[in-house]
Amino acid sequence: MKTEKSRKISKKLAQKLAKIKVILTDVDGVLTDGGMYYTAEGLVMKKFNVKDGMGTHLLKNAGYKTGIVTTDVTPIAQIRGERLKMDFVHIGVPDKLALVSQIADENSLTLENIAFIGDDVNDFGLLQAVGVSCAPKDAVPRIKEIVDIVTENGGGKGAYREFASYFLGETPEQFL
Repeated sequence: MKTEKSRKISKKLAQKLAKIKVILTDVDGVLTDGGMYYTAEGLVMKKFNVKDGMGTHLLKNAGYKTGIVTTDVTPIAQIRGERLKMDFVHIGVPDKLALVSQIADENSLTLENIAFIGDDVNDFGLLQAVGVSCAPKDAVPRIKEIVDIVTENGGGKGAYREFASYFLGETPEQFL
């Protein structure tokens, strides 16, 4: 049985969404579920959701720039960002707000033109500064308290795709 979901967007949020030109994301806890697989040889593997990849593709087709900003230093995020043809892929970033401010400056934008989805305390300052902020439903409580949007999906389970839907004018039943 199919259930209808509706999403009400406040006038204030709609105005903020309309100003966005760049949509950035954290990796662990957003594009992944935060888990890491280790082999006996010490290799690290992470699982990504193809729906999130489709979200990037659709955003790019709609004219948005996309990117990854993560503190993680493994090359996995770099590879994922390149595979998705993201415009910005920055790994090993200790100060996300400083980097994103630089991205804004270099692209003649302000932080008001940038959206970010993150899940933990290292995203706090950036989430407070950008035009539209989002967190997956399984983000830490402190982060969910400060963002504009909390997704119905968890990290690695389509949270980024759901966030993308706000910019694409989709309703939840169109992508869940």
